[in-house]
Amino acid sequence: MALAPSQPTTESEGVNAPDLQFFVFALFFIFGGITSLNDVIIPKLKDLFTLSYGQALLVQSAYFMAYLVFSLPAAAVVSRFGYLRTASFGLLAMMAGCLLFVPASQSGLFPVFLGALFVLAAGVTMVQVVANPLISLLGPPRSAHSRLTFAQAFNSIGTTIFPIVGSALILGSLSKVDPATLSGAALSAYRTAETQTVVNTYLGLAAALLVVAAVVWTRRNRLPAGTGTDANARLFGGFDLLRRPRFGFGAACIFLYVGAEVAIGSLIVNYLEQSSVMGLSQLEAGKHVGYYWGGAMVGRILGAGLLRLVSPGKVLGGVALGAITLLFVSTHSFGAISGWSLLAIGLMNSIMFPTIFSLASEGLGKRAAEGSGIIATAIVGGAVIPPLTGWLADQSNLRVAMALPALCYALIAAYGWYARRPAV
Repeated sequence: MALAPSQPTTESEGVNAPDLQFFVFALFFIFGGITSLNDVIIPKLKDLFTLSYGQALLVQSAYFMAYLVFSLPAAAVVSRFGYLRTASFGLLAMMAGCLLFVPASQSGLFPVFLGALFVLAAGVTMVQVVANPLISLLGPPRSAHSRLTFAQAFNSIGTTIFPIVGSALILGSLSKVDPATLSGAALSAYRTAETQTVVNTYLGLAAALLVVAAVVWTRRNRLPAGTGTDANARLFGGFDLLRRPRFGFGAACIFLYVGAEVAIGSLIVNYLEQSSVMGLSQLEAGKHVGYYWGGAMVGRILGAGLLRLVSPGKVLGGVALGAITLLFVSTHSFGAISGWSLLAIGLMNSIMFPTIFSLASEGLGKRAAEGSGIIATAIVGGAVIPPLTGWLADQSNLRVAMALPALCYALIAAYGWYARRPAV
């Protein structure tokens, strides 16, 4: 039996459905946690397949390329079927991606793992295209910046917890065998056995995703038909929004932000393993990934209040400059200072995505789903900047490679200054 749809107030006040916010917060938690698991499996696969930094970071390319392919179709699905039905579809696609880790492990081939990650990310893309505009709709527009930042805090809870648990499950069981000494059938058998921990982790996630998808489906009629969507939206119609300078610059900054955040997160384990930094074991370094994402969680909780008091653009510019400062300290120091200053960048990252998203989306109205699709497409920065950062590390070292994320943050700081005043 379907639940009666909630009744909106006026369009200017948003939809009055506070109970739905719980489900949206859960979606943020899920896709955030699953995305952060990449930071744990990258060093695992790097060792098993004897990859360079650039090759290992193709994990992020496969994952985030899905945003380029599926974001606009996902926005069209939202316009056709509504937010909650689309969320259910996305959760089921995520489950399918998790199940594909079984044949990936059995094959013992790195490209098959990349394929499984691509399918998993296709589902994540659908869920994220739903979640960002939906949380903005569930309340007054005047507090959208704060509300989206608070929702992102749940995303950060997932990104904090998943790497800690994932490190224990995946990195904690690394064999002492050097795969470079194996070949042929022995190497394939070794890779299959060692990736079984990855498979078990993702099978558990698949079961949980099936349950969540079923729960969300029971709420599919909770919103009035057509809420916050444009029934006439076209698949590629949203690209004209890029002509608006505030939106276009904002979409570019999403590309840069995701790229910088993912590049740093992907290299934390290897960075902290360096004797000149903290000299940690791979397992201990993996556990420290949680501090990076935990900083984002704390920052988002604090930022939700700060953004009610200070211009979001000014806050964005300030934290971007803070990230640049911390990168400089990390790459020009040694020991614990070098390691913890890198991890502290998570605190600076905290409000960037939701603030850029809401600044760019101001005034979109019924075109919010199209705008979300375009912005989600820009998340493909996570597929481009990390492998470029890895290539720089291969050509020089990890410290020099951090110059690329620093450049990204500099452009984000410029956007904060540009968008410091409300859209007219």
